[in-house]
Amino acid sequence: MPGGAAPGEVSWDDLVAAALLGTDRRRPPVPVGPGQDAPTALLDAAALATVARRAGLRPAPARPEPEPAPADARPPLPAAARRRLALLLADRGGPGQSAPRVAPDLTELLPQWLSLANGHGYRAPDALLPALLDAARARTDLRPEALAFAGPRGRWLARLNPEWKFALRGGTGRGAGPVPPDAASRDEVEKLWQEGLFAERVSLLAAVRQRDPAAGLALLAGSWPTERAEDRLMFLDSLRDHLSPGDEPFLEQALSDRSRNVRATAAELLAALPGSALAGRMAERMRTRVRLEPLRDGTGPRIVVDAPEECDSGMERDGVVPTPPAGRGERSWWLGQLVEATPLSRWTEWFGGRDPAEIVALPVADGWQPDLHAAWCRAAVRQRDTEWSRALLGSPAVPPTTPPASGEAALAVAAPAASWRDPARLLSALPPEERAGWVAEFIAAHGLSDAFRLLGVCAVPWAEPLGRAVVDALDIARDAGSYPWSFSGVMGLAERCLDPAQADRLQVLTAIPDESVDSSPGAVGYWSEAFQRLVGTLRLRATMRRELDGLAEDTPDPAGPADPEAAGGTDDSTASDD
Repeated sequence: MPGGAAPGEVSWDDLVAAALLGTDRRRPPVPVGPGQDAPTALLDAAALATVARRAGLRPAPARPEPEPAPADARPPLPAAARRRLALLLADRGGPGQSAPRVAPDLTELLPQWLSLANGHGYRAPDALLPALLDAARARTDLRPEALAFAGPRGRWLARLNPEWKFALRGGTGRGAGPVPPDAASRDEVEKLWQEGLFAERVSLLAAVRQRDPAAGLALLAGSWPTERAEDRLMFLDSLRDHLSPGDEPFLEQALSDRSRNVRATAAELLAALPGSALAGRMAERMRTRVRLEPLRDGTGPRIVVDAPEECDSGMERDGVVPTPPAGRGERSWWLGQLVEATPLSRWTEWFGGRDPAEIVALPVADGWQPDLHAAWCRAAVRQRDTEWSRALLGSPAVPPTTPPASGEAALAVAAPAASWRDPARLLSALPPEERAGWVAEFIAAHGLSDAFRLLGVCAVPWAEPLGRAVVDALDIARDAGSYPWSFSGVMGLAERCLDPAQADRLQVLTAIPDESVDSSPGAVGYWSEAFQRLVGTLRLRATMRRELDGLAEDTPDPAGPADPEAAGGTDDSTASDD
């Protein structure tokens, strides 16, 4: 340019400064030609400088292409189910998108959809893998099912994006190993165990254990001394499934591990084996510390407790934690750990052949009942003992705040009533049908106020007696004029757990009755909306099931037509994995 510097010689920073300040306040660093004004000259110079800057870049060496994505032999989704997944991942009509309050919350249906899809053995559409991994990154509760659904191609894709590295840190939780053990040779399994990523090794161990527990244990034992402490803990925890007496020698060795967490987990697993040597040692420690004595009036026996005075090295090696949490006495802390690791069958032997219900009904001296019963509860859950769990639960008609009578011990209990009992955990040890029946009776007797955790351990979909009890309790709460938002948690569970076949029967509850003088302002309308949403969600869940069964290809989508681009645009056969 005559009379000034060429565009390539002008500092880019000077051009930017002149543009930010304005040509009225700063003279452009380039000359203004005939017929130009200062702003035009500045923009022309910036355009030329931009071209010069780009032309001066040296091409970077090309990165090596990634290895091709592994094959996934699982069948593809039916077309309708694929469109549904796209809607769920995009959260169409979900909260914050101007959806009516009666519309189903799609984010709450995604976990159930993934579980159903994995149950059918489908593979994830390639084009939806990024959205699926993004959803799993944002919600840890989705990860086990989402990673199982994503399969080997999802793990391949996760290696290419640091934001998805969570998929490479842990197993899928579904035993979906990268190499199916029944289709892989021993050499292939061993090579993957030695060279695979941590997530692949966890998945492989779970898959091998499911097929051959002894082979899985041998795989772990071969590399155990060289594993990191945090990896040893994860691998050891995976032995919970298919735990058997054959695992005892390995777990006994783990009691001497240099990691405290590994030692504690090994002790917990050994305590879950009533015939293990550790369980026998714990029983010997307890044999003389909890015994029967006659009552002072001679009418019957009571349980007398002599808690440990110290925690010796042998107790520590067997998993007893010496330091209690804040607010807990040492002796009661040690006693609880010894009792919960003692085989429950020993108490029948020591207490004259009494069954669990008779033992639980015995009075306990000196206020030790809460500690003793709480430890028995933990033992019943750990040892999956149905009879003891049933005895400790008691009748569902008993108010949840009333502890069982315990003679003199009841007068000495300073803790909250029935604080020793955890019905939700005890229910987990019962068969699903019995579990649902117990909770249904509990709700019929006491309502829904204390039932939320109990409902969370019941099998989905809820059995008919339980589903009817929940709906009846909600109906009673509405008629009583209660605040509907007080039951929002239970209503949310009902949307996900009620049998979808109940939708038509519940339609009558969506009507808006006359508002009584005793009801909360606006409560009638809110209850009606809540039941409308419940019915709509149940119908949508029924549609999702039909889609995954391949029976709803031509069913109109209640959420509206899917956007082809959001749904992936192309079939898997034409989609690119690059």
